[in-house]
Amino acid sequence: MSRAIYPGTFDPLTRGHLDIIRRASTIFDTVVVGLLNNSSKNPLFSLEERMDMIKEVTADIPNVEVISFGGLLMHFAQEQKANVILRGIRTGGEFEFELMNAHANKKIAPEVETLFFPCNIDYSCVSSSMVRDVAAFGGEIRDFVPDSIAEKLYKKIGIK
Repeated sequence: MSRAIYPGTFDPLTRGHLDIIRRASTIFDTVVVGLLNNSSKNPLFSLEERMDMIKEVTADIPNVEVISFGGLLMHFAQEQKANVILRGIRTGGEFEFELMNAHANKKIAPEVETLFFPCNIDYSCVSSSMVRDVAAFGGEIRDFVPDSIAEKLYKKIGIK
């Protein structure tokens, strides 16, 4: 049984994230969206809000689970009995950063592989921080995040 973890803060989850989850769900028996509980990142949405949003937009994908974690990703992977970590790659710079992390992770948990997913070209410029910035200045974000998440983000920052 193949079990993959797609980790992140997902503040908020973007269409790019969702695309990777959907693609991975056709390859792996189970895709765990590992929602990082890292208060030092100072997320806009609470852990519970992010968890609810992700569950809502992945409800139609039966082999997706959403589980929060803190601490080392590789310890979480071992606890979940996952054999793969999924990482989305938008740019060459991201690849270098993620490759460094993959090498370090391999030292911690040699039984867990890292698989890089190149992003869909339609979402190559999309990041959660960019979405928050565009929304904060009243810009349209529905091309970047699912509609339900756009509504929650606008409400959170006080834009109708």
